[in-house]
Amino acid sequence: MGTAVPADIARLRASKARNLAPKEKDIMEYLIGKLLRDFEKGMMTRRQLIQSLSLAATAASALSVAPAAAAAAADGKVAQAASLNHLGYQVADYAKSRDWYADLFGMKVVVDDGQKAMLAVGETLLVFHTRKSPTTPVINHICFTLANWDDDKSVRERVQAEIKRRGQDPRPSEHSLHVNDPDGLTLQLGGKVQYT
Repeated sequence: MGTAVPADIARLRASKARNLAPKEKDIMEYLIGKLLRDFEKGMMTRRQLIQSLSLAATAASALSVAPAAAAAAADGKVAQAASLNHLGYQVADYAKSRDWYADLFGMKVVVDDGQKAMLAVGETLLVFHTRKSPTTPVINHICFTLANWDDDKSVRERVQAEIKRRGQDPRPSEHSLHVNDPDGLTLQLGGKVQYT
């Protein structure tokens, strides 16, 4: 698997049609049906089925925030989540997970740098990192694309100030900010292309 240039991801995201709710519902129904058929045929373990269904439900739930982002804009919220950018997933063997998801779901591998792999799920990326110890896989962070982040440089400063106002210390990186939610899950906030 070769390494894709960052422009490939930007083009992939830019090409997504805007109003796909009915089509996404059909895709989700197909995906769940395929997972269940594969489980019934013995092609995956119960654990793999539950992990895959959980991951699909998480992605679908996150995608449903788009209408809420429009409402937040009307309410004058500082950070307006426009889309789910990526899920960071720590696994026992990133290459094995990369191949399993790419083969089963037809996901395109857009980056593989020998340390991690990024697979495209529509406009969202699934990022696999190998865990330091081979235990239960975890989603270690969720990344949101914020409205106007790429076009308006003041968005970053306003979001950072709002996070500080709420008593937290945002951790900046070159393309994004990192902050923990109330339960300790790391959130990454930024524009459409975020590499950390």
